[in-house]
Amino acid sequence: MEKGDKKIYSYSVFYEADIENGGYAVFVPALPGCHSQGDTMEEAETNVKEAIELYLESLEADHVAIPQETRSFQGTVSVLA
Repeated sequence: MEKGDKKIYSYSVFYEADIENGGYAVFVPALPGCHSQGDTMEEAETNVKEAIELYLESLEADHVAIPQETRSFQGTVSVLA
């Protein structure tokens, strides 16, 4: 894709605190295998943006359609155990 042909894609990302090592792991459910990490939330966000860009470039190079995220909802469920 040429520079003038760029399109904006939006994906949900999920951050998980790394209790053992510190920092944050982040993954993109709509893009299987696309994940990153960072010492801070800001670094994790920067890193996952780069990971997404590289993931999409790889799909494009392989002539694979870029997935569109289907909107889903995130919530928290409490249970008594």
